[in-house]
Amino acid sequence: MKRISGILRVIGVILLLLLAGLLVVPLILPVPPLQDIRNVNELKDPDSQFIQIQGIQVHYKKYGAGEPAIILLHGFGASTFSWREVVEPLSVHGTVIAYDRPAFGLTSRPMPKDWQGINPYSVEGNISLLVGLMDRLGVNQAILIGNSAGGRLAMQMALAHPERVSGLILVDAAIYQGGGVQSSFIRALMNTPQLNRIGPYLLRSAFAGEQGQSLISMAWHDPSKLTPEVIEGYRKPLHMENWDRALWEFTKAGSGSEDLSLRFAELTMPVLVVTGDDDRIVPTSLSLKLAEEIPQAQLVVFSNCGHVPQEECPDQFLKAVEEFLGR
Repeated sequence: MKRISGILRVIGVILLLLLAGLLVVPLILPVPPLQDIRNVNELKDPDSQFIQIQGIQVHYKKYGAGEPAIILLHGFGASTFSWREVVEPLSVHGTVIAYDRPAFGLTSRPMPKDWQGINPYSVEGNISLLVGLMDRLGVNQAILIGNSAGGRLAMQMALAHPERVSGLILVDAAIYQGGGVQSSFIRALMNTPQLNRIGPYLLRSAFAGEQGQSLISMAWHDPSKLTPEVIEGYRKPLHMENWDRALWEFTKAGSGSEDLSLRFAELTMPVLVVTGDDDRIVPTSLSLKLAEEIPQAQLVVFSNCGHVPQEECPDQFLKAVEEFLGR
């Protein structure tokens, strides 16, 4: 018995040492600073514009004039760059606005110490910023075109402020999958001092490395179309200050755990669902299901196309959007 008791004590000591290591090591582990951080003025494009909304410097691009107003909402890891092939052609129909959501593109990255009240990376914060952007730019109502997680935000905006949304175009939209952290246990774990310290570094290692490029390739049906210029366009925001910490805050906030399918009947505005036939991020079958379950929704499937048809199949995309606008 004494021998067994001694072994158990040794095991207990080892477990305590391991637990102490897990608690202490993340707090003392050196985290190297971000490299090659540049001023936003070095990164902006000739058509870039900036506007202060709720303490955030929002990067946006605006083309065309008059009605309808069309607002483009990019997905996770993307930016206004994702709409480069279609923003000008769409502007012949009215005013087209593309902007970088908080944590992405060239929009500033507020840190937790910088805001009071609403978290700018949360669903509520994103909706509030979109309403603020529309107000500042004099847009009373808009057609929202959202890709992937941007499609989820477009629907959340339409449900929260239906009077501000005249139509929805959901592009390979992440409606059923949601996003971010859904488990309350994992959310609490991510808010510990240990993970708050090393989490941004882990995300940095993933997005700035080969994994980041693999995610971009996965979004395309034909990755051979990914030129060095396209890769660089996606990587440009990685030169923004605090991009890794902002991405961590966005991931912690999540994109909402609400089951939006329970509220499809509330969508009284015209809805178009479009998807590539080879979407490996939001499976094409989910977009087909979405078009079937939203009352009166129209559906267009693009052939030989992946998760970002506005980039990979812009001609098919523009045709579908223009037909929808015409109807």
